Amino acid sequence: MRYAILGDIHANLHALEAVLEDARALGCTEFHLLGDVVGYGAFPSECVTIASELPGSCVMGNHDQAASGEMSLDVLSEVARISLQWTRERLSPEHRAWLGALRPQRQIRRTTFVHATLDSPLAWGYVREAAHAEMSMALQRTPLCFIGHTHVPQAFAKGIGQVLLFDEEEQGIRLSRTTKYLINAGAVGQPRDGDPRAAYMIHDEEEEGLWLRRIDYNIEAAASAILEAGLPQKLAVRLRTGS
Repeated sequence: MRYAILGDIHANLHALEAVLEDARALGCTEFHLLGDVVGYGAFPSECVTIASELPGSCVMGNHDQAASGEMSLDVLSEVARISLQWTRERLSPEHRAWLGALRPQRQIRRTTFVHATLDSPLAWGYVREAAHAEMSMALQRTPLCFIGHTHVPQAFAKGIGQVLLFDEEEQGIRLSRTTKYLINAGAVGQPRDGDPRAAYMIHDEEEEGLWLRRIDYNIEAAASAILEAGLPQKLAVRLRTGS
């Protein structure tokens, strides 16, 4: 089984379509989404429709919870608050219900998927350092766990700390069957590691192969749609800079 792991789509339809095309061409038959399907971008309804129809799974992100109406917008930054108020007004009741019904974490075979952390998945904490990763991995019951939320590809191994999985981008590696990993798959819709291309990962369960994919897409079209929708200019700038 070869599947794709997509984090932080953030209503970026152009990036999502490019990633799905690439993943299907490489033989992926399942798609596991790490949350934040909506927020920031200009195509929330389109992205929820696609996400809800994909074979695989999707966990809840903080933007999904907020867009569904299950979270107060007052706890968010001004940019996120403006974006999510706009998003709420454009989602159908069915789409809001789908987002609100997402589970905070899922276990599929030998892999766990969660948006933020396993120790407190709905508190929306960030895993950026080894200490944070160890707190999650203490509750990790599977050899592999994929997370999102930071928009930065990153990996940790239990008892070892942060590890570099890829010497060169898109170069696949083989995971150790005796090591427990916590891996951030990066962001499809709003990367923040300085590379504006859409990022996602592919995992081959039989080979234990893992690939980080960076995909070109029409960034200007996605950015222009944000501005045309009247959303904050910062959201368009971030797409162009990957920051």
